[in-house]
Amino acid sequence: MKEKHTFEEDIKRLQKIVEELSSGKLTLGESLKKYEEGVKLAQDCSAMLRDAQRKVELLMKKEGKFSLDKFDDEADKGD
Repeated sequence: MKEKHTFEEDIKRLQKIVEELSSGKLTLGESLKKYEEGVKLAQDCSAMLRDAQRKVELLMKKEGKFSLDKFDDEADKGD
């Protein structure tokens, strides 16, 4: 089962990968592995941001009251 990380944890890991890649101390193979991991983390972070944006958009004023419509976490997982 895939371990679930928070957005903040993934951003910190992505920043570390950028630092490692920028250092010039990695072999080509290591750099490719880090780059692949970074791309995956960036995609995961982007998906988390899209989900958060949709949740915020669902919070809307209806008939003078704020309400939160049901949010389907599985929506748009195929992006």
